[in-house]
Amino acid sequence: MHRFSNVALSLLLVLSGSMAMAAETPAATRELHFANDVVPIFNRYGCNASGCHGKSEGQNGFRLSVFGFDPAADYVALTQESRGRRVLPAIPEQSLLLLKVSGGMPHGGGVRILRGTDEYRLLRDWIASGMPVGREDAPRVASIRITPSERVMSFRTRQKLQVTAIFTDGHEVDVTRHARFQSNREAVATVDDDGEVSVQDVAGDVTVMAAYLESTAIFSALVPRGETPPTEAVPAAINELDRLVDAKLQKLHIVPSPVCDDATFLRRVYLDLIGRLPTPAECREFFGNPNSDKRAVVIDALFQRPEYADYWALKWADWLRVDRQTLGHKGAYAYYKWIRDSFAANKPMDQFARELIEADGLVADHPAAQFYKVAKDPGDAAAMLSQSLLGVRIECAKCHHHPFDRWSQDDYFGMQAFFVPLTFKPTPRGELLLATRNDITKHPRTGANIYAHPLGTPMPESNVEGDRRRALADWMVAPSNPFFARNVANRTWAHFLGRGIVEPVDDVRSTNPPTNPALLDAVAGHLTAAKYDLRQLMRLIIASRTYQASTTVNSTNQNDEQNYSRALLRRLDAEVLLDAICDATGVPEKFDGVPPGSRAVQLWDSQVTSYFLTTTGRPSRTTVCECERVSSPNVAGVLHTLNSPNLESKFSHDAGRVVRLLRDNSADDGPVIAEIYLAFFGRLPSDEERSVANGYFAKAGPMQRQHAAEDLAWSLLNSLEFAFNH
Repeated sequence: MHRFSNVALSLLLVLSGSMAMAAETPAATRELHFANDVVPIFNRYGCNASGCHGKSEGQNGFRLSVFGFDPAADYVALTQESRGRRVLPAIPEQSLLLLKVSGGMPHGGGVRILRGTDEYRLLRDWIASGMPVGREDAPRVASIRITPSERVMSFRTRQKLQVTAIFTDGHEVDVTRHARFQSNREAVATVDDDGEVSVQDVAGDVTVMAAYLESTAIFSALVPRGETPPTEAVPAAINELDRLVDAKLQKLHIVPSPVCDDATFLRRVYLDLIGRLPTPAECREFFGNPNSDKRAVVIDALFQRPEYADYWALKWADWLRVDRQTLGHKGAYAYYKWIRDSFAANKPMDQFARELIEADGLVADHPAAQFYKVAKDPGDAAAMLSQSLLGVRIECAKCHHHPFDRWSQDDYFGMQAFFVPLTFKPTPRGELLLATRNDITKHPRTGANIYAHPLGTPMPESNVEGDRRRALADWMVAPSNPFFARNVANRTWAHFLGRGIVEPVDDVRSTNPPTNPALLDAVAGHLTAAKYDLRQLMRLIIASRTYQASTTVNSTNQNDEQNYSRALLRRLDAEVLLDAICDATGVPEKFDGVPPGSRAVQLWDSQVTSYFLTTTGRPSRTTVCECERVSSPNVAGVLHTLNSPNLESKFSHDAGRVVRLLRDNSADDGPVIAEIYLAFFGRLPSDEERSVANGYFAKAGPMQRQHAAEDLAWSLLNSLEFAFNH
């Protein structure tokens, strides 16, 4: 037994007492709680973000749940894993946690929290207090409030936001310092990490999201232009959609552009409805028609053309993943044909959705059942249907609470439960899809039973009898459903106007509200009133002044790309662009393994080899996300269009438009020039363009006349006017 001197013993007692006091003092000051006090710091500084320790495999052996959705697991990871070296209550400052975040040791994430800050002191006090978990019955955050919640702001002004957490016992705490902020339109306003909003010099509206733990709130700002334009400058509204657009523009002090000319309208509506250019003959006929209703007449005529079903089948084949690599050639084609036949027959969209959701029986007789083969499992089916038919992304809620919305794991697995009973069985007549099982879905963390329930509805006490999907379909297509009609309407509006009222179209959430709620309500209301007849909705949109507006800007709307004050330039889809090249040059494309004469828009298989389509943004259909289709130009695509030998050969092809025009007009360059402009631009050349072209032909002379015509056609093909819908 060791003998200690009185001095040594006294020193030991003093040190022990000091250590005990250090451990007790913070706890005596305030009872700390891991989930309420520590996790928000990890959230604020990105420690548990997916790019750091929140990714699936963690970072350098340390893994946290994304955005702190699982505090219990985070507590174990921090205090018990790695032999407890991450926190040292005896010497808190020497804890790996504090050393790394403050720069005392090398840290891949750099210095996150400086010594002496409130966050550093709180973490230090929590460690010194013995890393308390906190009482199970401690108040939790019920919601947050952002102040102010809305405001009209001027250019180049700022607004500091305050975020208040409301706890379950009613008390409130200012949590601005630990909230996360995000602007949904940085062209209008940005927000910094401290919640200060800075308005730019673009009129519009902006939503700033604040997130704290699992709660979110939004601040909305309307940013009008400084001067009020005269009301007589506003062109007249044609229908109710224009009046709702104008009401928003009036608040922003923006004047819409006037209606476009006939040539622009014809080219635009052809590309938007059937995905192809009008022929020179169709252009001439339309220009020469004196009737005031000729625009409405051409709309109805386009609906009856087979290209209408081709084009809209292509769009929905993307969203519903017609994937040959997963389904095989026969299955993928049958799935695609069901989609195309639906649009050819103008099948109401509620019936279309119901057939997709409820598909059962022999797959050969019910090709919509192929959807459940594309989906890997019930959870995948739930996420894909939610995103494509409702516009709601719930996939991240499979593992954690949605970071920007209200959806929890209960919501995700409640949707998944609708599809758990499904199974494919082989029969002599082919595969059979049945809903036979009655498995109970379990919460992955708590083990609690989760019964099938649609998004935003309370969970029942048991699953419905029979095929659960029928209850889901009934809920989905009901006029009172807050998602389905609005999603179809929003996607349709986005196609014709260049951006959705909710944008992105498949990211509907409370923190990404519509830019014009009344307009979205009206468009969706028209769809339901028309019994989900999509063509009726398209007629209403196309008939509006908003759709028919010119791309010409005025002094008030030159920076507006959000409120439909003018037509936006929209790059043609990859397939539409290739077909436009073939139509304009008069030489079709030949695809490997596809019947001759097939257009790119008719390619139901997204894996058909085509370097042009690959470089210009064709989606691979590995997800249902709208983002798979790349709409922005890229260097490879531009260079290919400029230099492709395949495209160049179309200009000089003996059966092509250029050679044919020269043969039919051997002595006159005027008709050749006019016809080339009609074929490529859907309009006649201006006087200046005609003069330049005639001069170029004259300089080339008779011997180089074909080269001159090819050069003219090539230059038009590589122009923005050809590559964009306008």
